[in-house]
Amino acid sequence: MADIYFISGPCGCGKTTLTDELAKYMVKVEKKRQVYVIHGDDFHQGFVLRLYEEGPFWEDGQAADRIEWQEILKFNWECIIDIAAKVLKREMDVLIDYIVEDEMPLLKTLSEEYHAGLHYLVLTAAEDEIRKRIEMRGDTEMVERALFLKEKLENAAENQGHIYDNTGKSIEIETEEIAALIKKGSLIC
Repeated sequence: MADIYFISGPCGCGKTTLTDELAKYMVKVEKKRQVYVIHGDDFHQGFVLRLYEEGPFWEDGQAADRIEWQEILKFNWECIIDIAAKVLKREMDVLIDYIVEDEMPLLKTLSEEYHAGLHYLVLTAAEDEIRKRIEMRGDTEMVERALFLKEKLENAAENQGHIYDNTGKSIEIETEEIAALIKKGSLIC
């Protein structure tokens, strides 16, 4: 039976870094044959939008359509679920990182459909740490959204018992602590 390991959290909390390190740890230390990693932001970055300052740009004499944020988010989740399903059909574990706001029912359905264990973690960090990480990567426009998500995710009832604060921790310590939580069954949904 395969497992789903889902790492959520606000922007700048280290989801992608932890997912990559956890996958390596599972293969090297836990001797899993193989795991498959899905970074949700890869789908988001697939949308290349033309930005404009003075109204819509025009194509062939008509205002070009822009895809709304909700439609992009829906598309991203469809891609994540579709690829995860293909991985689970092959009886491989899948590690996914993306922000889970209201999508937990999708993950639970995927888990049930493929009889896969669902391990869920909400990664977080102190506000100043998130701000610093986002500014270091040059995404300053994301700071307010990240802090909003931090508050929302930390206070959501379904996330209680799944929150891990990595402030001031090395990726090695973080990976070992998360692996221990997984082994104990602390992150199962």
